[in-house]
Amino acid sequence: MRIGIGIVAALLLAATSQAQAQWFDSRGIMSGGPMFFGRGASPIPREMVYYPANYAPGTIIISTPERRLYLVLGNGRALRYGIGVGRDGFRWGGVHRISAKKEWPSWTPPREMLARRPDLPRYMRGGIENPLGARAIYLGSTLYRIHGSNEPETIGHAVSSGCFRMTNEDVIDLYSRVSIGATVIVRN
Repeated sequence: MRIGIGIVAALLLAATSQAQAQWFDSRGIMSGGPMFFGRGASPIPREMVYYPANYAPGTIIISTPERRLYLVLGNGRALRYGIGVGRDGFRWGGVHRISAKKEWPSWTPPREMLARRPDLPRYMRGGIENPLGARAIYLGSTLYRIHGSNEPETIGHAVSSGCFRMTNEDVIDLYSRVSIGATVIVRN
């Protein structure tokens, strides 16, 4: 049996639309999506929330105590994501701008991290096993990033050395929505 390209395209579109429809709950609130490379969805689903703030759309607000990242959309709305934050002694606050964005970034642990963990590799190519995950959003000239993680169970916990972890699925979504130069406000 031969199936035309148009029929295949229609079937793929229908399957995609059905899968995307599952990302919204009964109230029409975005809540996660499919698992990314079988690594697991976030234990804290992404959702659209009411967020009355006087920040420009595209601004990122990180609430360290809440372990949430808000992407301001405007009109009193924001996307809220679950994140992993710095453990005790590694939390920080301030205002920065997004200075770079990288897909499947390579990782070179900073010397401070190597001093604590000499077992770490000195360099790791980008890829699914890389601790920076699928995307990295660099914060000013700091060593810190908002990046993916292959450990979704760490989302919602204080586990990092100061970076903000997201599931690969969520960091890909955020990456597609933000621009270099956007403001990032970290509240500790």
